Amino acid sequence: MNQPMQLDGQEKQLFIDNLRRFLAEEVAPHYEGWEKAGIWPRSLWRQFGEQGFLCVDMPLEYGGYGVSFELSCVVIDEVSRAGFGALASGLSVHSDIVAPYILNLGSEDQRQRFLPGMVSGDIVGAIGMTEPSAGSDLQRIKTQAVKSGDVYRINGQKTFITNGQHCDLIVLATKTDPNQGAKGMTLFTVDCHASGFVRGRNLDKMGLHSGDTSELFFDDLEVSALDVLGGEGQGFINMMNELPRERLILGVGCVGAAQGAFDLTVDYVSERMAFGQPVAGFQNTRYKLAEMKTEIELCRAMAEKYTVSFIEGTLTSAEASMLKLAASEMQGRIADQCVQLHGGYGYMSEYPISRAFLDARIQRIYGGTSEIMKELISRSIV
Repeated sequence: MNQPMQLDGQEKQLFIDNLRRFLAEEVAPHYEGWEKAGIWPRSLWRQFGEQGFLCVDMPLEYGGYGVSFELSCVVIDEVSRAGFGALASGLSVHSDIVAPYILNLGSEDQRQRFLPGMVSGDIVGAIGMTEPSAGSDLQRIKTQAVKSGDVYRINGQKTFITNGQHCDLIVLATKTDPNQGAKGMTLFTVDCHASGFVRGRNLDKMGLHSGDTSELFFDDLEVSALDVLGGEGQGFINMMNELPRERLILGVGCVGAAQGAFDLTVDYVSERMAFGQPVAGFQNTRYKLAEMKTEIELCRAMAEKYTVSFIEGTLTSAEASMLKLAASEMQGRIADQCVQLHGGYGYMSEYPISRAFLDARIQRIYGGTSEIMKELISRSIV
């Protein structure tokens, strides 16, 4: 595979302009309806693919642009900034978690089978890790893949799976040897249309309402040795190796979402009148805005620094965890302050800032809770 191509400033801006135009024309008019429906249409994936906004940093031979990871960050930053948190979550799982798993761990057959379809939006990706009794502690998963002749039979269940209703492909974490702990875990690429794959309900969430977060069940689902991803018994270490990119892109999304909430609030307080002057005229408001802008810029600088580290291949797990911790906690504080500055209107569902507040809460939980991030960071210190 060739080295990623670097875009110049003009090319990058053209990409951003096209993405913003697409979001304004094809997403913004419908997003509130999708939120109320609890899911966006399957056709939106193909629209994103047709416009070239999926898996943008995949190599040319698999249908991508072959560009730097930086452009993938642009997609998540812009979608998050526009206030489409559920969409950013689904896109990041598809483009920045599942696709890199296939690229980095897959055989050439797996890459050819899945990556071009993921770029086009004809194949939607999901990752199956979390179970009812296993969240951050992945060694506790119970989904088993038992070898029988030339096949493995998978039985078990997963929950909180992003893209669960739309997915065609799932990278599935299983136990192939329950007696070996972490060394007994294996990843598989699973066709979601295969016999034995059962979609459960689309879960009703506090926020990210239009994202299809689902329960999934596996009932004697058969896969072959060709579907093993990254080697039998290598699942846990492979997941640990891929987590830095996941946490990096989550941090990027947090910064984008916080910026979007901040921009909404600046516009609101500049227009809203109280006691004969705009709310922005009060010292308290100006100071709160100054504090928020400073917090956002600090996390943006951190995200940009670690993006460069990732591209150079030097990003550590602890660094990715620091960004995820700092940015997700920051987003929560910013969203809360922005609701406060909106006053009573901030509590109304019809105001986008209300959705931004609800969508922000999950950021401190998924992809590793803030508490887990602190534990991982501390291990790198002492």
